[in-house]
Amino acid sequence: MTMKSEFQKDQTELVIERTFDVPRELLYAAWTSREKLEKWWGPKGYDLHVTQFDLRSDGIFLYKQQSPEGMEMWGKFEFKEIDAPRKLMYISSFSNSAGETVRAPFSSSWPLEIQNTLMFVEQDRTTKLIMRGTPLNATAEEYQTFEAAKEQIEEGFNGTLDQLESYLDDIL
Repeated sequence: MTMKSEFQKDQTELVIERTFDVPRELLYAAWTSREKLEKWWGPKGYDLHVTQFDLRSDGIFLYKQQSPEGMEMWGKFEFKEIDAPRKLMYISSFSNSAGETVRAPFSSSWPLEIQNTLMFVEQDRTTKLIMRGTPLNATAEEYQTFEAAKEQIEEGFNGTLDQLESYLDDIL
């Protein structure tokens, strides 16, 4: 496994790369299956409950995360581009239980929407995941908040990708 992250100010983009020792189709399926996402997506120790999963352009992945202490947080992906098994593009946001976009519970200046592009690149018997995320339709303050949170975003995704790697190890 290799990890690389960089933050490009000119594009306000976070890029995370990680190589998994699995075929591309298996890694792609882990991102595009309701049942598989429920096994690994989200912060470590949180329970994930998927209430809606419609993998198609403009389809929604709506989920609730619950902390060990009982705190609930809702989120959603709105799928924009699906090119199996090479690419997945979606817009992520915090939401309420009805799927309506809401402000992040931790910041009034967090961007309402983040555009995420995942590329699944085959390399011999491994797959490199390239994740790109950037605020969408954000204010200057929201861009600044996103930029200032780079290390926290990276830590969060590292933990989630660790869970993905463990999940993949368990099913192989």
